[in-house]
Amino acid sequence: MLTKRDLLRSAACAAAAGAVTKPYLALAQSGRPRFLEAKDIAERGFIYGLPLVMNYGVMYDFAVDKSSSQYKAPFNEIKNESNVFTYKDTAVPTPNSDTPYSMVWFDLRAEPMVISVPAVDPKRYYSVQLCDGSTNNYGYIGSRATGNSAGDYLVAGPGWKGTMPAGIKQVFRSGTQMSLAIFRTQLFSPDDIGNVRKVQAGYHVQPLSQYMNQPMLASAPGIGFPKFDKELAKTDFFRYLDFALQFAPAQENEKAIRAELARIGVGPGKTFDFKDLTLEEKLEVGLGMKEGDRKVEEAVANAGKAINGWRVSGLPGDAAHYNGDWMMRAVVAKAGIYGNSPEEAMYPFTRVDMDGQTLDGSKHNYVLTFPAGQLPPVNSFWSLTMYDGKTQLLINNPIERYLINSPMLPAMKTNADGSLPIYIQSKSPGADKEANWLPAPDGPIYLVMRLYWPKTAAPSILPAGSGTWQPPGIRKVA
Repeated sequence: MLTKRDLLRSAACAAAAGAVTKPYLALAQSGRPRFLEAKDIAERGFIYGLPLVMNYGVMYDFAVDKSSSQYKAPFNEIKNESNVFTYKDTAVPTPNSDTPYSMVWFDLRAEPMVISVPAVDPKRYYSVQLCDGSTNNYGYIGSRATGNSAGDYLVAGPGWKGTMPAGIKQVFRSGTQMSLAIFRTQLFSPDDIGNVRKVQAGYHVQPLSQYMNQPMLASAPGIGFPKFDKELAKTDFFRYLDFALQFAPAQENEKAIRAELARIGVGPGKTFDFKDLTLEEKLEVGLGMKEGDRKVEEAVANAGKAINGWRVSGLPGDAAHYNGDWMMRAVVAKAGIYGNSPEEAMYPFTRVDMDGQTLDGSKHNYVLTFPAGQLPPVNSFWSLTMYDGKTQLLINNPIERYLINSPMLPAMKTNADGSLPIYIQSKSPGADKEANWLPAPDGPIYLVMRLYWPKTAAPSILPAGSGTWQPPGIRKVA
């Protein structure tokens, strides 16, 4: 068994991984947990806080830092993306590139906001995913959830005590004061982008007071947002968590973990400073964070059920779905933050072929073949997206193709038996096969399949991991 002395001997190599607060130091005189106990609290706290810190990083780039190349719009203003994501978009891991996005970051401290959507052609899928600062999906608007007719919907923060106004179809309650709405609008083909823009032009957001033609309420106080830096977050993780927690009132099932974090000086609005820590303090929290990160990575690799090399799971959901399972929530954030709940979309993903060998475009060419009549069963559409296995970002490639999706099927070629092959490799498979080519990186590969509005009747991928439809395995080719 490792002793405190053994662990201290490793301080030189491990200390740089940790972070903690000045208030932590004050705990040394009373109530401070023992060495290994503090390490365990930091580990659990890292797992609990990972989605909140990751979400803060995206919010900072998208809505706070106007100098960021990823900046979209200030709070409470909608930003319509006229094109899909490319390799140049680096703020969000595993970005979706098959539906143009519209986004709005809500600051709900002063008053609720109203989302208005236009009537959308029933043949065109769209959705509005509502995700709070803890990355809980607390509601949906759109084809599956509310239909394709026009409507107005209210989004309120945790402290709002009003009643549903006339004209509002539904009230959605965010668990945090800052919240994100992600609009996804189906693109049928490249020349359909003009029609998508017309739909996007019908998306609107406004304060409730403006919607009701009343005087606007006083603005909420300004916020001093700490600059977010991915490298800095590796050491000052708990400083970012402190900041995020002040906008996230504790739910009943969060009180225990927050009480634990308070024992090592972590809580809403506190300020951490790594350089003020003793060597022992750096070591214990650093070891806890390192072990927490290792466990999350391991859980991501084993998420859901292994089916033909794919991991199939239905992990994303609302706060009731997670029900205090902080590891499940951390896995969702790490595997692909802002993932849809399974009834809205399913996301089989893989890093291995059907034999369990790591996918690597520098070593092998691959093929994924859907048997005749066994394409992914969806009410809307499906896609297969290629990512760099190291960064989980889209890759630059000569044909600017980041995915294969069902709207592309008419231009693709099938085998003599009616099956559909998709060629996964770093170099072109030849002009005769290029319509079915999904360019791969010259290195590790990460693939994500997206099934929008999956069918529930057989054949179906639902329930996740035990459905009657299974994704086919990826095999090496000469």
